[in-house]
Amino acid sequence: MPSRYAKWMYEWEDRLTSVDNNRVVRPLDWGLECARDWPCRNGVPPGQLPSDPEKFFADYNQRIIAGSDEFYSYRTPSDFRLEQREVKVFSTREIPDPKLEEKVRGTHASFLRFTSPVLTSYPENNLVNARWFPARGRRAVVLLPHWNADAIAYTGLCKVLNILGVAVLRLSMPYHDIRMPAETRRADYAVSANIGRTLNAVRQGVVDIRCCLDWLEQQGYNQLGLIGTSLGSCYAFIASAHDARICTAAFNHASTYFADVVWHGQTTRHIRQGLEAEIDLERLRQLFLAISPMVYFDKFARFRRRSLVVYADYDLTFLPEFSREVVREFANHHLDHKVVVLPCGHYTTGEAPYKYMDGWHLASFFRTAFEA
Repeated sequence: MPSRYAKWMYEWEDRLTSVDNNRVVRPLDWGLECARDWPCRNGVPPGQLPSDPEKFFADYNQRIIAGSDEFYSYRTPSDFRLEQREVKVFSTREIPDPKLEEKVRGTHASFLRFTSPVLTSYPENNLVNARWFPARGRRAVVLLPHWNADAIAYTGLCKVLNILGVAVLRLSMPYHDIRMPAETRRADYAVSANIGRTLNAVRQGVVDIRCCLDWLEQQGYNQLGLIGTSLGSCYAFIASAHDARICTAAFNHASTYFADVVWHGQTTRHIRQGLEAEIDLERLRQLFLAISPMVYFDKFARFRRRSLVVYADYDLTFLPEFSREVVREFANHHLDHKVVVLPCGHYTTGEAPYKYMDGWHLASFFRTAFEA
């Protein structure tokens, strides 16, 4: 039986999850058009519509995994630029928090903008956005927020890292905040029942991270790291498996297979609801295999780096058993890593006192990780 503390924590997680009441249930959509320009085609003609979309994507996932260095490759953008712009919240809630809106009103910041090498049907999403928190020295990280984070989440952590002499690019992930298509109120297109679009969003996110590293190198930073939370952790791990420049990385909430999170996670119940009439977990796992951190441990282990893995004991979104499996893989591959287990859940990590615990562990790690 759960302890009193566990019951209290699970009830708190349930309350926080129910705050977002504007989730939309969408049916399974293959999203074949998203695969039109993908690499790793192995003789498959561009634009050809397969008679069996499920087999097409299952086979494509295997080709992506085998040739992932090609799939996550890109050309460095030629239009990097810094823009001074007013800070906005871009809340994903049905009713935005007026206190947050008032908090940032009239404030301005610098944002790195460039055209993503992975283009989509949405012009807003194709223009990458990353808020710039500069610091002296040669150490810098790209920070990836959680799914449906607003545009000011993690700014406190960015400022703490600045104090420690670490510059930060806080990346707006695909379909998030200013990159959100006008037809949506949430970052639904980043993770959804649309198979092709979800695969392409991860590819775009990984490529955008690597482009940010290019810009940081151009500014003279040569000790580079990543911080990813939840969905951002997935992006950060796959980027780390394909980019030798990343010498340190923190995975804040880590999980194994993309499909398992979608299927079992409290936050993604509406996506499962749209899928389960057409497909089961085992089939979905094959369709999302190429965007699952679990399949890239051998490639991650190619490069020497120091890692931090954080997970929560009462997580109903990234289930703890999945996170512990990630930790076992780090140990099995003899990787240089540290593990932190928080006494909270996925959503409660963002609440006091747990957000301060989490922030302390992340900041402490990056205070010394570059030196190691």
